[in-house]
Amino acid sequence: MDTQKFNWRDFLMKVAVIAVPVALQNLLTTTGSMVDTMMISSLGKTEVGAVGLCAQFSSLMFSCYWGFVGGGMLFFSQYWGAKDDDGINRSYGLTLTCMMTVGMIFGALALFFTETVMKLYTDKEAIQRIGVEYLRIVGFAYPLIVLTMAMASLLRSTERVTIPMFGSFAAVGVNIFLNWVLIFGNLGSPAMGVRGAALATVISQGVSAGVVALLAWRNRHPYLFSVRRHFRWTRELVRSYFRKCFPILMNEILIGAGNMIINVVLGRQPEDAIAALAVFRTLEGLIIGFFAGFANAASILVGKEVGAGNIDVAYRRAWRLVYLCQSIIGCVCLLLVLLHTPILNMMGMTGDSFSIAFGMIAIFGVVAIIRMGNWTQNDTFRAAGDATFGTVLEIVFMWTMVIPCVWLTGMVWKLPTLAVFVCCYIDEPIRYVMMQVHLFRGKWIKPVTPEGKRAIIGWTPPRKKTA
Repeated sequence: MDTQKFNWRDFLMKVAVIAVPVALQNLLTTTGSMVDTMMISSLGKTEVGAVGLCAQFSSLMFSCYWGFVGGGMLFFSQYWGAKDDDGINRSYGLTLTCMMTVGMIFGALALFFTETVMKLYTDKEAIQRIGVEYLRIVGFAYPLIVLTMAMASLLRSTERVTIPMFGSFAAVGVNIFLNWVLIFGNLGSPAMGVRGAALATVISQGVSAGVVALLAWRNRHPYLFSVRRHFRWTRELVRSYFRKCFPILMNEILIGAGNMIINVVLGRQPEDAIAALAVFRTLEGLIIGFFAGFANAASILVGKEVGAGNIDVAYRRAWRLVYLCQSIIGCVCLLLVLLHTPILNMMGMTGDSFSIAFGMIAIFGVVAIIRMGNWTQNDTFRAAGDATFGTVLEIVFMWTMVIPCVWLTGMVWKLPTLAVFVCCYIDEPIRYVMMQVHLFRGKWIKPVTPEGKRAIIGWTPPRKKTA
């Protein structure tokens, strides 16, 4: 029986130390995206829709490299808990190599196959033309984005969470300033429109990577610059790494491909709907950006204890983190719904585009609590070593339920945009129930460190939890 009293104060302090800086960093980034959208909206709804669809291509890249982020953080956090310096260095080198490969591939697609990418995402020629101008420039930012994310993942997993936040702060400031200069032609610059927004993104991402690297170097981070130790991989490490990463990687790639199909359907809606979707994605990023800080806290606080062999502590933290994250995200969604009118007006939404954007916000406000609960549980499972359960569920439900429903409602039955949008989330409640059962059974705790493997022998989850 689990009779030990849970120390909520210490628990919340640990969550705050990790979650707040990450949440602030992501909020800064999303704020920059909102300002981008507001500035671009003054050029017209077509420009907003084009840049929004380009962002979906960036999201596909995110899906392809995020599997390595998730797998890397699994190893970083557990080796950090076990104080295994070699394990951290080698797993970071492997993670960085895989992530940069993805970034270079997507950069090449953006630069050399631009028209093909835009034709895939929409059939509107005006949107395609503007998207090509934007994508051919912003593709140079992709390797920089990936490099910054790799460094940030290592820093967060080793509890240096403020450094990436300062990198984001610098990037957002530079991006907003350069948008003002380059989009509208201020300070003697030519007015470049969406091409100016793309160039501002490239420069700001370079600044972000530079600031993160500089601050990590000044703080003498013990792992980020141990380059000679990053690539001393052992066969056992590579085998273990890809065995753990493979389910996460397949999950992200298949989910990314599924989301691409969904975006193809949504990209063939009326132009007002495409513009509304672009604005909604920016606001959704605000929610996810805030939430990601708490999801990171779940991964690190659980993974660290699993790696150190403190299995009971990891289990007791895990289910509390899920409900804490859901409570917080519910408050944020409520605030967004209440403030939707001034926000949408600032982002250039009027008439049908305003109505559709508000409908999307209202729908998401309801499902986000469940969706983020699923996300937290899956991140927790992965950090503890179980990269399979949540992955299989998400892939199966997306490809057997979500995609068929979206395709039928959008491409066959030609239902209104909001009916298609609802179908994007119909699997979330079912998966939530199944993941809750898995969470309380405790079978997701699968250590990769010797300390954790010893501690898990004979362990069973407590039958009673006390606050």
